[in-house]
Amino acid sequence: MPASTSDPRYPAIDPYATGMLDVGDGNALSWESSGNPDGAPVVVLHGGPGSGSTPGTRRYFDPDYYRIVQFDQRNCGRSTPHASEPGIDLSRTTMDAMVADIERLRLHLGIDRWLVFGASWGSVLGLTYAERHPGRVTAMVLFAIATGRRAETDLLTRGLGAFFPAAWERYRAVVPADDRDGDLAAAYNRLLFDADPAVRDAAARAWCAWEDAIVPTASPSARYDDPRFRLAFARLVTHVWMHGSWLEEGEVIANAGRLAEAGIPGVLIEGSLDVGNLLGTPWLLQAAWPGSDLILIDDAGHNTTDAMAEAIVAATDRFRTLA
Repeated sequence: MPASTSDPRYPAIDPYATGMLDVGDGNALSWESSGNPDGAPVVVLHGGPGSGSTPGTRRYFDPDYYRIVQFDQRNCGRSTPHASEPGIDLSRTTMDAMVADIERLRLHLGIDRWLVFGASWGSVLGLTYAERHPGRVTAMVLFAIATGRRAETDLLTRGLGAFFPAAWERYRAVVPADDRDGDLAAAYNRLLFDADPAVRDAAARAWCAWEDAIVPTASPSARYDDPRFRLAFARLVTHVWMHGSWLEEGEVIANAGRLAEAGIPGVLIEGSLDVGNLLGTPWLLQAAWPGSDLILIDDAGHNTTDAMAEAIVAATDRFRTLA
């Protein structure tokens, strides 16, 4: 049962198993399982890229029914090497590699099929995984929807400047003048790998300040106070965005019909005030994926309110008997 009448989520639980999985290329993923070891498996894909998994996320699942698998994606959280490290090479962190990591983890844990759960970047990764491995997916629950289009990241790095002009000017001013009209993610990525640690830190602070500015429905994130976290986070986000998530433009939406063909149901949960809605992404995805349901949450943005948490729990409860 949920923790209380005011909190729609289930009570906090601890993992019953943890480990590190060698996925090659010098990378190892930190993973943990909680809930019912014999329950319906679910893989949780965190956002960011680079946010890392959090204990609170497992509270969206009924622990009596679900075998909840969480892991830190490449180069963040407790996975190694960490993106904040000097000399880190992110060239092997690609969409192909991250999708392959999910499959390696599934095989390592002896799971045949699982529910895919993701938020924001986790929805991009989850949709790509499901479209490439539909036979391994029972259902999907996604919120704060994104699909990895350049149009989406261009909106976040440049288009929103019209809505948050003062914050955008501060964000844009950090990069050299010659780079200000180009790919801002790429320009920031160069600064985040500068030889001068002061330059790296200033860029990380500025990137994370912009991340806070474009989610006006939420308080500033305390996680950005950690210099190790903010450098790794900014490096990973800019690395992924400057490469267009290694996807053809519109690929995820174009291939969403594969999910319907495989009989995969989905619940898409979106805040009505999420700035990503300016491009119509949730509606485009739902229209391309027959069998998916789109649920809009009033007065929520790209953050989780109590109403959104209630909708997420209702969605996972709906699918909890899937094997």
